[in-house]
Amino acid sequence: METARIDKWLWAARIFKTRSIAADACKNSRVSINGVSVKPSRPLKVGEVVDVKKSPVTYSFRVLKCIEQRVGAKLVPEVYENVTDPKQYEILEMSRISGFVNRARGTGRPTKKDRRALESFVEPAMFGFDDYDDEFDFDD
Repeated sequence: METARIDKWLWAARIFKTRSIAADACKNSRVSINGVSVKPSRPLKVGEVVDVKKSPVTYSFRVLKCIEQRVGAKLVPEVYENVTDPKQYEILEMSRISGFVNRARGTGRPTKKDRRALESFVEPAMFGFDDYDDEFDFDD
């Protein structure tokens, strides 16, 4: 096969888990070929360089084979060559080391510290029966 749809190729080459995710990435300008954003239906040719933005890194792949059927992980080196700039991997490593730097306070799941603070705030008032008063007899 001489050409393949870019969304099918991204899925078949195991760059994206599903074809719909690959198509969405194309629609949202996260996939470009030779520096130009592409639509999911754009035909792909051998030798082109595909750039895929997966935050915070932009991966680059040189197409070795145009396929539209998903291949096993062992056959992936026959489909594309990873030509990603080493600086991109440095960015990825820095983001892994720094953790959740971009997470704004109060968004996402609470941390363990946040959960403990919530529990200490809620439990004494709602569930603590230490100040229960035995003077009242409700059966009268």
